[in-house]
Amino acid sequence: MARRHQLGSMLGLGDQAAMRGIVADAQRASLRHSDRGTMLAWERFLAGEPSTSAPPALLDSWQRSLRSGVSPTAVSAPIAVYGDEAAALLWRHRDLLAAADRLFTVTADLFADSHSILLLTNQDGVILKAAGDLRIQAAGEKIHLTIGGDWGEGSAGTNGIGTALATRQPTYIHASEHFCEGIKSWSCAAAPICEPGTGAVIGVLDISGPPSTYQINNLTLAVTAARQIEMVLAEQAAREHMRLLAFCLQRMSSSDATGMVAIDRSGRLVHSTGRVNLPVGIGERFPGMSESSAVEDWAQHLPAGLNADWFNPVVVDGDTIGAMLVVPARSRPLNVRVAVGHGEADPQRNCFAQIQGQSAAMQAAVNRGRQLASRRVPVLIEGETGVGKELFARAIHGEDGEGGTFVAYNCGAASRELIASELFGHVRGAFTGATSEGRPGRFELAHGGTLCLDEIGEMPLDLQPVLLRVLEEGVIYRLGDTQPRRVDVRLLTMTNRNLREEVETGRFRRDLYYRISVTRLRIPPLRERDIDIDLLVEHFNRKLALRHGVPERKFSAEIMALLRAYSWPGNVREMRNVIENMLLTSSESAVSLDDLPSELLDGISVSGLTDPPLDDGSSLEATERLAIARAVHNTHGNLAQAARALGVSRSTLYRKIELYQLEGVVKPAGKD
Repeated sequence: MARRHQLGSMLGLGDQAAMRGIVADAQRASLRHSDRGTMLAWERFLAGEPSTSAPPALLDSWQRSLRSGVSPTAVSAPIAVYGDEAAALLWRHRDLLAAADRLFTVTADLFADSHSILLLTNQDGVILKAAGDLRIQAAGEKIHLTIGGDWGEGSAGTNGIGTALATRQPTYIHASEHFCEGIKSWSCAAAPICEPGTGAVIGVLDISGPPSTYQINNLTLAVTAARQIEMVLAEQAAREHMRLLAFCLQRMSSSDATGMVAIDRSGRLVHSTGRVNLPVGIGERFPGMSESSAVEDWAQHLPAGLNADWFNPVVVDGDTIGAMLVVPARSRPLNVRVAVGHGEADPQRNCFAQIQGQSAAMQAAVNRGRQLASRRVPVLIEGETGVGKELFARAIHGEDGEGGTFVAYNCGAASRELIASELFGHVRGAFTGATSEGRPGRFELAHGGTLCLDEIGEMPLDLQPVLLRVLEEGVIYRLGDTQPRRVDVRLLTMTNRNLREEVETGRFRRDLYYRISVTRLRIPPLRERDIDIDLLVEHFNRKLALRHGVPERKFSAEIMALLRAYSWPGNVREMRNVIENMLLTSSESAVSLDDLPSELLDGISVSGLTDPPLDDGSSLEATERLAIARAVHNTHGNLAQAARALGVSRSTLYRKIELYQLEGVVKPAGKD
């Protein structure tokens, strides 16, 4: 008793008079009938006879249990998850576990001789954590009062955890009040844990033990402990919201957008500015967005009126902490409503339909990618930097819409130790800097789905045999652990290196190369995609202008000829950056030669300048045309200076500009 009072004092129970009022009805309902009378009422209920001796709320719970098909003769709850699935379950609920960590640490000693155990479950009643009297824990394991046990009312019948979830109210279920015969030797007090902001029930805090452990303040204690966890969750959310807002406001201040929407990593609205009317309020969750889905996938669930192109995941210090939408300037406010059906977000965001390209080389790559999408075999995706390898990887994964989770990792982005931890996970204390609770790696997180490893050629040589063993056996070991964990992932790897040459030089293992390159897909560089230049310029001009809320710019025939002639060593990524720079650094409607980056003009080959065609196609005229274009660019459109640099008169320069149709690359102000 003294220990229980000590715990109550620690939680501030002495100041919780109002809290006692919340649970008084539940306690009175449990006390006003004898255990023998309840047992008789249960027997009559099962026999189909009317009973007035049991409280109506208890009869309602028994009815729900019966309708769910729960056997009244059951001796335990079912187990919902085993082994690796249990580890994944704990990872999904890491925030709730972290919020309860201090409470469980403090109560470990206080519950040691209390003949009771403290339990934490998720929103489905599956147990995430247990602590307390070791003898009672051992007894509880026999009825699956342990991690992975499913105590939802629809699985285990009337019990403190399940009934608290069903009623969303603090609940005390004492001895014979349980629906299942094999659980009637237990007494449990349970209180729901609600998510800050939304009020949704995300778990239960339960105190269980033999009927002899019943005390008048058990339920009050459970409610108070649940409120403590809610307070910690609110503090955690507030800290993360501050990080999210700091990032979003910094981004907002550097753009000319009219509005911003910030969403935390649980899918809840944190803040909105500008004239944006949303279907949810601050703290409420957007439909289709939750912590169980990847933030990158939320763009598919945006309410009608919000464009997926405005959507950006927010990554700070390597952690995805939410998302933001940068709303471009509009003349009228956005009236956003909950979408019916798929809404405005592109339902083909992760499929080949969203890849831009009509050239023969690109169509061949897309067709091969579509063939590989239906084959669950490793694919090595090869291509230069910036060609869009990850777009193809996501399309291969998501083409049929049933590929499970997509998890990506860059093997060239960290040290050997960090790569091993990121891929295979670690247990508590595995190395300096390891998390206190341990964590699963990318292989575990991608279980049942796709793991995409970028820059596979950068993987340290001594880690390559470990990766090979995982791929061969389908089993991983977390760092510092001896427990094998089975994983089933589809592997996609990407590289901008020639891995065959890396194998010959000894920098990449031959056996691993053959294992990851069962099938290969080469993405063509932009210089091999001829007719796609015009299509991509139009695509990025439209898409990026919309994202930044600026007008699209006009590209003359002369400018397009220069863009076609350039070799684009940075490929599609470089083109996107060039177009974005043009949109953001000039208010002129038409693109001029002066808007082009100098490295683009310096990198243009003379033979590439064939559009519009020259009179006789001679290399001499092509050279002269390029020389004039460069001179005008270098003098910022000052034709007098350009003429002096070329050693010709201004009248000759004017005539040549007209002859070679270069008027569009000269700013009007440049004509003196």
